[in-house]
Amino acid sequence: MPTFPAAVVSRLPAVGTTIFTTMSRLAQECGAINLSQGFPDFSAEDVLFERVAHWMRAGHNQYAPMAGVPALRQAIADKVRALYGASYDPEHEITVTAGATQALFTAVAALVHPGDEVIVFEPVYDSYVPAIELQGGIVRRARLAAPDYRPDWQAVRALLSPRTRMIMINTPHNPTGTVWTEADLNALAALTRDTGIIVVADEVYEHIVFDGVHHQSAALYPELAARSVIVSSFGKTYHVTGWKVGYVLAPRALMTEFRKVHQFNVFTVNTPVQLALADYMADASRHLQLADFYQTKRDFFRAGLAGTRFELLPCAGTYFQTARYTAISAVPDTEFVDWLTREVGVAAIPLSAFFGDGRDEKVIRFCFAKRDETLTAAFERLGRFC
Repeated sequence: MPTFPAAVVSRLPAVGTTIFTTMSRLAQECGAINLSQGFPDFSAEDVLFERVAHWMRAGHNQYAPMAGVPALRQAIADKVRALYGASYDPEHEITVTAGATQALFTAVAALVHPGDEVIVFEPVYDSYVPAIELQGGIVRRARLAAPDYRPDWQAVRALLSPRTRMIMINTPHNPTGTVWTEADLNALAALTRDTGIIVVADEVYEHIVFDGVHHQSAALYPELAARSVIVSSFGKTYHVTGWKVGYVLAPRALMTEFRKVHQFNVFTVNTPVQLALADYMADASRHLQLADFYQTKRDFFRAGLAGTRFELLPCAGTYFQTARYTAISAVPDTEFVDWLTREVGVAAIPLSAFFGDGRDEKVIRFCFAKRDETLTAAFERLGRFC
């Protein structure tokens, strides 16, 4: 085995293997039911796969245009206009990406300069901070407090400075399932008014909002849309997370900078899948009915854990359910999920992984994007021990 003959100076010295990879690997090693990493254990409709095969057989297997195939960008523009009343030019203001994580990284790489400050809300999804730090940006953290994890706009205001370049938001929120309100978006608009601050809005769970509530996209608010890079995900919407296809909406000036980086870190996304997604989007019910589909799973999951000692926290969106376990154990959350995986046979994610200082609120995250039989088996195991 070859050995590098010098010291390696890491640009991310504090970063190791992600908690999602760690827990999924442990679940596999232990034969545990994996409710940790956020992916479904069921498939999309066959018609979507048939459309991919159709375009492959039709010979569309070479590079797509850098920004994405025109048919898919037009379908995205049509969807966004129908849902949010916002008009984005498919030619200059929409880009198809290799998943949402690439989109988020590219937005930061394109728009954050060394010394710029970027505000994030923690618990924060794990890809945000490394992306900022790799560009020489300075992370400022606004804390979302349990149990409802709502933003404190006075605290956010206190973080603003002349060096604030960007605010990264995520609604519906991973890992907590919190959904921001109209008041939250208006507060954000007021805070950024008359500034050059860019908003990166991670809206990958935009179609998974429960109890009749409507997703408050930054695209709904013209003042915010004018300064926002909005990110969404086909993987989350159509149960195909492994395809790694997402998209970005942004005003032309911001998208111009975004594409300068996008063309060199990805260039383009695979062609037949893009064409298939454009076909599939023609039936709007496929995203409009997603909230009801996952609300049924949320309610099934919460009912299944009702007899345990877990304290289930609010879940207004996403396919994640957080739970406090203090009635079961007093150990740190990392130890608890290790025990849960090895001894109980159900894997979850510790929320401390989403805090820069490892803050431990004795809360863990389950993913309920699973078949009912998978969830039922998890209930049986959890019920015996918890």
